[in-house]
Amino acid sequence: MQETPKHDAYAALRNPEYRFFLLGRVGMTLALQIQAVSVGWQIYSLTHDPFSLGLIGLTEAIPALSISLFAGYVADTRSRKKIIFWCLSLLLLASSLLLAVSYDVGQMLTLMGTAPIYGLIFLTGVARGMIGPAIFALMPQIVSRDLYANAVTWNSTSWQASSVLGPALGGLIYGFAGMHAAYASQVVLLAVAMFAFGLISPKPIPTSDKRQDFWANLTEGIRFVFGNQVILSAMSLDLFAVLFGGAVALLPVFASDILKVGAQGLGLLRAAPAVGSVLMALFIAHYPIKRNAGKIMLACVAAFGLCMIGFALSDSFIISLIMLALSGVVDSVSVIVRSTLIQLNTPENMKGRVSAVNNMFIGSSNEIGEFESGTAARLLGVVPSVIFGGCVTLGVVSFTALKADKLRKLDL
Repeated sequence: MQETPKHDAYAALRNPEYRFFLLGRVGMTLALQIQAVSVGWQIYSLTHDPFSLGLIGLTEAIPALSISLFAGYVADTRSRKKIIFWCLSLLLLASSLLLAVSYDVGQMLTLMGTAPIYGLIFLTGVARGMIGPAIFALMPQIVSRDLYANAVTWNSTSWQASSVLGPALGGLIYGFAGMHAAYASQVVLLAVAMFAFGLISPKPIPTSDKRQDFWANLTEGIRFVFGNQVILSAMSLDLFAVLFGGAVALLPVFASDILKVGAQGLGLLRAAPAVGSVLMALFIAHYPIKRNAGKIMLACVAAFGLCMIGFALSDSFIISLIMLALSGVVDSVSVIVRSTLIQLNTPENMKGRVSAVNNMFIGSSNEIGEFESGTAARLLGVVPSVIFGGCVTLGVVSFTALKADKLRKLDL
């Protein structure tokens, strides 16, 4: 009787180029997280206006979303490694200028207020919008198809870990060493990311259908997504779960007025989902999802909605932390399944454009979701609005389970 080969949880990590790829992503993510903390503190210290903080996300989101389709087209028709290099160069330039502006070189801030900072954040948004599809599309050129799921799992693990470490690192550097040190550390991390991606060998440019005109090529990713029930339903599930089910924007209210745990408690509440996601991603790396992936994804998005309802109803800090951590656990499953099925079901010469559509779905849902949370809280009250969002998430899962039979029957 033949023995079943043992699963290697570290198979993708045994590929040197994938390790460079992961190091580059971690360096870039940490740098951008440190930038978010530093820019937020700097702008608020200059304006003392909470609305100015909301403008940071909007200033970065507008160019990133506007350029997304073009970025996907470029990622499918040009060298993905070169795109990443030039985008990191742009991020490095913006970071270096932020460092210079933090010294108020030429009294720019004195004369122009926060406008130079917002201008550099806009530049960062352009670079982030261009680099996303290229990074997504480069990974399957580094690892073999049978390792996609394992590589996606480590991608998710490293991103979530960076999302926990980055803000904490940024806050500590800013608090103990000052604003200039925080921006300088961001410059160093981006330089490390450029060095790591530079160690990856050049990859061939995917073949494309040159008979199509520019607009047809540009929108081919949209047509592909809307013509593929599995990918469309998976993206839609995540879109509506984040749009209606998330409560991140309202965490300061829960920490201050409901749980009464102050700024320290708020930090723990914000970290809880990412901690849960990291732990679950590490588990999936060792015990990957293969059978009934669609049903598991549907169940996890439903569980996410239930966690949000449980969080809203809790007046205990410990229970609230547990609910948020569990929401991160089930969200991690959803993200890994969605990313894996997109990699497996998308042709090589369309990965950039499909990734761009995915970024538009998920990226826009984060920004619009925060606006939805605030609006619903104003109309319904904080707790009822989160309960309402959780119920909408359950409704979306039920509808998708009924209509998307291919997703329901999906195996990886």
